[in-house]
Amino acid sequence: MASPSEKVPMNELVVSALDAIADGIYRVELADPEGNDLPEFTPGAHVRLETPSGQMRHYSLCNDPDEQARYVIAVKREEEGTGGSKSLVDETRVGDRLKVSAPHNDFELTGNPARYIFIAGGIGITPILSMIYHLKATGGKPFKLYYLSREPSQTAFLEELSAPEYRGKVVIHHDHGNPDNSYDLWPALEQPKGAHIYCCGPRGLMEAVRDMTGHWTPSSVHFEDFGKSHSTSAAEDTPFTVRLHKTGEAVPVPAGVSILEALRVNGHHVPYSCESGTCGSCRTRLLEGEAEHRDLVLSEAERQDNIMVCVSRARSKELLIDLPE
Repeated sequence: MASPSEKVPMNELVVSALDAIADGIYRVELADPEGNDLPEFTPGAHVRLETPSGQMRHYSLCNDPDEQARYVIAVKREEEGTGGSKSLVDETRVGDRLKVSAPHNDFELTGNPARYIFIAGGIGITPILSMIYHLKATGGKPFKLYYLSREPSQTAFLEELSAPEYRGKVVIHHDHGNPDNSYDLWPALEQPKGAHIYCCGPRGLMEAVRDMTGHWTPSSVHFEDFGKSHSTSAAEDTPFTVRLHKTGEAVPVPAGVSILEALRVNGHHVPYSCESGTCGSCRTRLLEGEAEHRDLVLSEAERQDNIMVCVSRARSKELLIDLPE
């Protein structure tokens, strides 16, 4: 069975610009080959892109959603990754064509908050930059951005976000690789005061923000898992079995394969969207067994009898789950 990525309709777009914007980070501009307008997108949206190596990657759109002539993404070249980003950066030239999906959004600006708090770690700035452009263009609600990175040289869009127009609205902090220099977000998160939080970056940052916002209304805290990394790597995963409550069928889940993927391969449909444990679409009833929860959605109480099958795994040899109708 084809993977979810392969089932997404793809169109060919031309690379109209490609340039370095920070150490190891590259801005890629995509346009319609015939000069037509591209499908509209909303702040926080991403596209799926097929790299020259054939691997599929998600990239957030970081330009102004009012622009219909181009999509702009920022790509961090991961030297230790599986090769997708290296292929895209090293093998792509201006004028090349790449297969790109229509935009999809799991990280939308929702509700009617009094203000927004944006927290970006490293390359996680990309979807948030689109949100900031939108708020500026529409005269929207006030916002404060906390942009955390290792070094100034590794900070995408540093010059732009340091401009006078963002004074008082943007805090940029570099820890220079020293955890003792981490920015203290607690003063910004201690009092909700009608705000909504949008956080994107390394999983460690998002878990820290989640820990500091346990007193916030869950619907006011939003995460986007940029890169979909987890505290346990695929190489450390162990195989297990999920058993389906209604039929008793045992579905093997190999190392490096998600429960969602294993279910789909065996002909079972489960609603899903983000595939990163941040949107809640694949929430499934957990009846027996000990789960290794890797999501950023469920509360500790909810984890007793629910599991996000796109990212979470098993600590026990078997999980008994009840698939949604």
